Amino acid sequence: MNLNQIHNVYFIGIGGIGMSNLARYFKNLGKQVCGYDKTPSVLTNELMESGIAIHFEDSIDLIPKDFFIENTLVIITPAVPVTHSEWNYFVEKEYEIKKRAEVLGLITKDTFCFAVAGTHGKTTTSGILGHILHQSGADVTAFIGGIVENYNSNLIGSGTTVTVVEADEFDRSFLHLHPNIACITSMDADHLDIYGTSEAIEASFMEFAAKIEDKNNLFITKELPLEGITCAVNEDAIYKAFNIRIGDGSYVFDVQTPTEIIKDLHFGLPGRHNLMNAVMAIAMANLFGTPTDAIAKAIASFKGIKRRFSYQIKTDAKVYIDDYAHHPTEINAVHQAVRELYPNQKVLAIFQPHLYSRTRDFADEFAKSLSNFDEVLLLDIYPAREQPIQGVTSQWIKDKMLLNNKKLVAKNDLVTAILASDATVVVTIGAGDIGELVPSIKKAINETL
Repeated sequence: MNLNQIHNVYFIGIGGIGMSNLARYFKNLGKQVCGYDKTPSVLTNELMESGIAIHFEDSIDLIPKDFFIENTLVIITPAVPVTHSEWNYFVEKEYEIKKRAEVLGLITKDTFCFAVAGTHGKTTTSGILGHILHQSGADVTAFIGGIVENYNSNLIGSGTTVTVVEADEFDRSFLHLHPNIACITSMDADHLDIYGTSEAIEASFMEFAAKIEDKNNLFITKELPLEGITCAVNEDAIYKAFNIRIGDGSYVFDVQTPTEIIKDLHFGLPGRHNLMNAVMAIAMANLFGTPTDAIAKAIASFKGIKRRFSYQIKTDAKVYIDDYAHHPTEINAVHQAVRELYPNQKVLAIFQPHLYSRTRDFADEFAKSLSNFDEVLLLDIYPAREQPIQGVTSQWIKDKMLLNNKKLVAKNDLVTAILASDATVVVTIGAGDIGELVPSIKKAINETL
């Protein structure tokens, strides 16, 4: 299929974080873009403001007449039910219909592609890399799975020859990509509802790694059972961050590359996991030939990703941080960053588990991770695409936690429970709709200061 011959692009599920950056991309290319989504959101509002028509009712009558012609590509999200009437209409009329992952495959086939894979760190690493390449003048488009603070967008740049993409392991999507340079940040078990076993997910990452024939173009962490260029923080590796200090609220560090030492890099994102993400991005940009001074300048100016250790309140009296963490390893990373930045302070964590299957698969690990905080409030499980599983509840996690100061709360009672705590650091954690509660939590805390 030749994307150059496509005039119209229709999205079913246009408001998703991954779908919306594709919509922006095709709009930038001058295509006619429109679509459907179930509910309005900040993302759909922004797309509409950019001139993309969106409707929120599943109705064939609402599809613009221009799209009932040849040269229309229909892109669907896996979350759309098979009963969706618009989808069924396009199937019946034999339109070109592709999943988002397949379309990214087509785009990356015709560009020089950087692919960022891993169970954790994909969004931040690809955001840093996209920012470095864009700031250094590369003809790049970076598709990011979160909103990059510097651009207030999940799309960086509008280049046509270089792409940066998150290589998502969900549904084996990353096997559609055509990477020239890639990294794998981690291979922890996740998405066991898709894969079944941790061995199966590891095999899928191995298959992705095999796409990079020259292993000098594959960057890995030291513990991964793969051949590639190693990256590390404070450990021997081909690319390593060392001499790490904290100055003026930022990390200051040096990076060893195969040919030089880049000194005194400034980087504002907290947590050792983010330092690792930065090293991966620096290594990929360095291999590509990005000048060292451009890398240093971009690293210093990178502001982060919304809902990735995102400061909502930062005063001497109170700190409120919001984070997307939804896996025990990610919760541990949030905890490490908070303890490093705010030693000796009482930390309240509010956690909303995401998916019944993930909660079932990692209940013990969630309980252990959450027990590291001083106080925990647990919301009910956010189901997303799933039906309830017997016995899998937030109460189950609570019962497993080795922490006395823990409590189940309903969303309606959450603000009251937060205000009743004497914790000086508050962290909201989760990938569900907990993000929508952040403004009201922020407002309530601010009113007490």
